[in-house]
Amino acid sequence: MRLLISNDDGIRSPLLHALVAALRAAGHDLFVVAPLSEQSWTGASKCRHRPVASARADHGLGAPTWTVDGTPADCVNIALAHLLPGGIAAVDGVVTGINLGLNTTLGFIAASGTIAAAWEGALHGLPAMACSQDLTYEEWHALTSGQSLDRLPATRATIEASAAHAARLAAELLPATGAGRFVVHNLNFPNPCTPASTVARTVPARVIVPKLFSPAADDGTHRFVFAEALDRSPPGLETDKSAVSSGLISHSVLDYTRL
Repeated sequence: MRLLISNDDGIRSPLLHALVAALRAAGHDLFVVAPLSEQSWTGASKCRHRPVASARADHGLGAPTWTVDGTPADCVNIALAHLLPGGIAAVDGVVTGINLGLNTTLGFIAASGTIAAAWEGALHGLPAMACSQDLTYEEWHALTSGQSLDRLPATRATIEASAAHAARLAAELLPATGAGRFVVHNLNFPNPCTPASTVARTVPARVIVPKLFSPAADDGTHRFVFAEALDRSPPGLETDKSAVSSGLISHSVLDYTRL
C-alpha cells in the first residue's frame, strides 16, 4: 500500500522511526509528514490563529519526509492538500504513531494527537490506524530525554515487535475497512510485546481523569500534572485498558458514525 505516516511526538521520535522501518520492510510505499516538535495532548486541534510552515527534510527514514510546525491534525490536512504528489490520491490510508505511551480509555482517546492525526485521515475518506506503546515511566523519560534505543535493548525489542505487528495489521485492517467509513483502528501494544503477542478486540475503558492541573500558584496559574484515571467500566467489559494490562495487543474500532 501507499501510506501517509504521522504522529504527535514529533519527527525525531524513535518509535516513529521504528514504525516506518517496519512498514518499509513489509513493502509499503510511505510518505512521512510529522510535527516539527512534540504535540502530545493536542487532540484534533488545528492552528487557526497563526501561519503554519511545512518543510521537506531528510530525517533518514528512507521515504519522502516533511515537517510541519503545527499539530498532528495540521500535518495530515496539509499533507493531503498540498504536500503529497497527486494529493489525496497518492495514498491508500493513514497510519500514525507509534505513540510514546498508551492511548487507551475514553479519558485519553479524545486528547490524543496520534489518534487525531488518524482521524484527520478518516475525515478525508481514508482508512486509518493509530498505534501506541505502553512504556514504563523510566522508559518514557529516557526516550523523551533523547536517549538512544541502542542503550535500551529490552525496550528496543518490544518496540520492534510492536512495529512489526503494526505493519502486519495495517495490511489486514486498512484494505478491509475501505474508503469513506469514518473509522479509526486504535491499536495499543503491551510492554513487553513479542512476536507471539496476540490481539484482543476491545472497547475503550470508561474512565474519568480528575485533577489534571495543579492548584493555582501565587501568580494565579495552573500547571498540567498527569493523573491516574478512575476506571468506571462495567464488570466483564473487554476494555483496551484491561487487555494491555493482561499482555494483549488491544484493537478498538473507533467508529465515529455511531457517536
